[in-house]
Amino acid sequence: MKENIILQKTLVFSVDISNLAVTLRNKGDSVISKQLLRSATSIGANVHEATAAISRKDFILKMTIASKEARESMYWLNILNASRMIDLDYSHYLKSAEEIVKILTAIIKTSQSKQ
Repeated sequence: MKENIILQKTLVFSVDISNLAVTLRNKGDSVISKQLLRSATSIGANVHEATAAISRKDFILKMTIASKEARESMYWLNILNASRMIDLDYSHYLKSAEEIVKILTAIIKTSQSKQ
């Protein structure tokens, strides 16, 4: 069976962000860490749901939602990075999120062109 790169990347990203959220909470943040955790884990959940889509339209919808959640995750990471409320290196997380957005965008465009 062929490896599903986007499923793998979103799972790793979810785990990484889950660990980051714990660190953020331990350093005093609760609001942004919760928002980030919700959006980041939603990416993989929607990608996973898309694998069981009942139609191409349903597949594209789930992947589009995943893409939006990835962009929201980037937003929260950028706030953390710019505000320096909690001084950590967020570049790894931002790079991962950007990579996921690029892959999802390609998947969505390819799926739309086949309609």
